[in-house]
Amino acid sequence: MTGPVPRPADLDAVRDSYDRVAARYVELVVDTGIGDVGAHPWLRAAMDVFADAVRGRGPVLDVGCGPGQVTAHLVERGVDASGVDLSPAMVAQARRLHPHCRFAVGSATELGVPDGSLAGVLGWWSLFNLPRDVLPPVLASFTRALAPDGRLIMATHVGDGDLVRTEAYGGVPVRWITHLWQPEQLRDLIEGAGLCPEAEVRLPAQGAGGAGVVIVARAPGPAE
Repeated sequence: MTGPVPRPADLDAVRDSYDRVAARYVELVVDTGIGDVGAHPWLRAAMDVFADAVRGRGPVLDVGCGPGQVTAHLVERGVDASGVDLSPAMVAQARRLHPHCRFAVGSATELGVPDGSLAGVLGWWSLFNLPRDVLPPVLASFTRALAPDGRLIMATHVGDGDLVRTEAYGGVPVRWITHLWQPEQLRDLIEGAGLCPEAEVRLPAQGAGGAGVVIVARAPGPAE
């Protein structure tokens, strides 16, 4: 069984913040279509590659699923996907919006799944609140959870340093830190966790959003 990793001291504050923004997030991101993977060609392409690699091979876990739009996108493509999120309010929104999908409250730091049980894991713009010393053991727990030749797809914000947030999504009070990473740093962490990066998509800053990166990586096969 994949065990817990060090629990960030501010995890409760992050959870409470996402509980407060959940409804507003749906209004601004989901209802407007901004968060629809299918509306962004490069993101859709990366997600379709991931879906093709994991379809029919076993369960897939969307870690930090928010209101569930990416989980639902995968389910519509025949993937046995379910989602977990730290925020009960986000999970409630996911269940309301996508009643045909499975969602539960859960944390990236405590997956609670058997080793080698997952065909795929997603960290889709959901891991940037993890402190820099916590992300490596979380990625290592993802590796343990993956079956041989399983896949990780990870997307996050690109940059240097940390951004302290006190409000978000139209002025809702929050308390979290967005940790920015360079793609090379993330690739090193993913390789250090025992995974083999397969593809990388770098996204330039657009509008109010910063630059981003998507990395797809593979767990070693039986003979490796």
